[in-house]
Amino acid sequence: MTARGSRDLLGPSTRRAVEAVLAGVPPEDAGAAGDTNGAAMRVAPVGVATPPDDLEALVDEVRRASHVTHNTSLALAGAAAVAAAVSAGVAGASVPTAINVGIAAARLGARHGRWVAGADVAARLQWAAGLMKDSEPAAAADVIYTLVGTSLAAQESVPAAFAVLSAVPDDPWRACLLAASLGGDCDTIAAMAGAIAGACHGLTAFPPHAVATVDAHGFALTALADSLWALRQS
Repeated sequence: MTARGSRDLLGPSTRRAVEAVLAGVPPEDAGAAGDTNGAAMRVAPVGVATPPDDLEALVDEVRRASHVTHNTSLALAGAAAVAAAVSAGVAGASVPTAINVGIAAARLGARHGRWVAGADVAARLQWAAGLMKDSEPAAAADVIYTLVGTSLAAQESVPAAFAVLSAVPDDPWRACLLAASLGGDCDTIAAMAGAIAGACHGLTAFPPHAVATVDAHGFALTALADSLWALRQS
């Protein structure tokens, strides 16, 4: 990434971990300070590839995928929540059901990694999702930004994504647009909300122009999704 001039795309936890590994720190120790949302942002493939039937096993896969950079209780709780919600969506769950599965996984994820002080991720997920039940969708962005928070902190941005999903559970594209408009680390929040909503509703729920824009960048996401689905079936 440095050679390509893209090193600035790394979040603070990942950057610290990479530097630590390059300096000789064992990979199992490099993520001991990683408490931000990078693991949750990139964990969706684990959810696609792993069924939700055994949450303990799914959370262990999340830990294996994340611990080099984000080996803390906060980060792993957030990553487990996103992966489990995606996994449930792929299995046919609605958005509200996927949210509940994610909350349960967050409780399990918090038992792993180095404990760090911070608000309980599972409790904040439940609160943030419930907060939207009393809010008009038009006011959702202000409520999420002001009360839930949109920073790099896993205990803010992951609950923000779940709040977005609770505000617009039936429209994945609108969820992405709402998340992207929040301010703060809104691209990460949109990535998490979009992954979960997409898993629940499928590709056809997104407008063709949005899908075409992604395809035009040559990411080969359809082939990647097929390969992850094959892992899930194996």
